[in-house]
Amino acid sequence: MEVQFWKNKDKKQIDPELFSAKAEAFADQISNESGERTNNPTQIRKFYDEVLRFDSMLKGIPEEKQKEEFEKMLPYIKMLNAKAAYALGRDELISKGFKDFIAAAVKQTHDKDDFDAFAGLFEAFMGFYKYAYKSKKDQNRSGGRR
Repeated sequence: MEVQFWKNKDKKQIDPELFSAKAEAFADQISNESGERTNNPTQIRKFYDEVLRFDSMLKGIPEEKQKEEFEKMLPYIKMLNAKAAYALGRDELISKGFKDFIAAAVKQTHDKDDFDAFAGLFEAFMGFYKYAYKSKKDQNRSGGRR
């Protein structure tokens, strides 16, 4: 799964499809990997809440100090990889596809601009994922009845 935040990072141009078509494609792919316990929206939400927590911490810091503070936070942001590996290894609470999504996004996160793009992508992903997951669940329920 390829995650590419930027159309042109030097100009701070986020890929115009990142928060729409690409986020929806990631959500569809990951919802297709969902099972009884795997990729439950509550489990996925735990990762999103972690990203929101970092985002909230950064927004509470004066702009002139954000770069320095972000550098202090970056190791903890990158620890999302370890948390995803743990969730995958622990009774497959998440799928390999979701772990790969987190890994690909975190790998590109080097500064606050990258993190903002990651947070935006995750927000869009969550909206599409909730819809795709519910649609799949509804389809499975109705498909079993005659």
